[in-house]
Amino acid sequence: MSGIQEPRPAQTTRWHVVTGGPSSGKTTTVNLLRGRGYTTTIEHARHYIDLQRITGRSTAEVRARQSEFQRAVVDMQVEQERSLDPQQTVFLDRALPDSLAYYRFLGLAPGTALLGALAGARYATVFLLDLLPLAPDYARTEDPAAQRRIHDLLGLVYQELGFPVVTVPALAPDARVDFILERASAGTPAERGVS
Repeated sequence: MSGIQEPRPAQTTRWHVVTGGPSSGKTTTVNLLRGRGYTTTIEHARHYIDLQRITGRSTAEVRARQSEFQRAVVDMQVEQERSLDPQQTVFLDRALPDSLAYYRFLGLAPGTALLGALAGARYATVFLLDLLPLAPDYARTEDPAAQRRIHDLLGLVYQELGFPVVTVPALAPDARVDFILERASAGTPAERGVS
């Protein structure tokens, strides 16, 4: 899949992906979008870690089994995207191509479930948030080098897959949301600021 450079055919959804490396402000941005009345989704990697912690597993134990962790995240993401109405405007907190970037980061071969789902994935716009200072927490354990590498892989994967990518600068949170909403409602790639 890494050789795909042509833009995908006309988008058949009104879904906009909010993505970026660790500590790029995704959760804050998605929460603000939800607060303004938009339909949003959750980030499945953090959700999976939270579910595992409830059963008594530590974040370190979850992350020690990366293949299992990544497969579970893909399964949750596939299920979520299948349940969404393609005609409803939705802002996704990460999407299927994020998993491909993480597989590459971890040096894992993507499974057939991910590759098959990616073949049918359609997003109107991908908003790649510029990084903010790294703020580790219980689920976010990367160092600055890993933060940058993941961020770069995310941009590369979405571009390789032919999705329209808009880079969102490190603005104040509400200004970022305004920036995204202006471009999400624009009609053509040029109007959206697609790079």
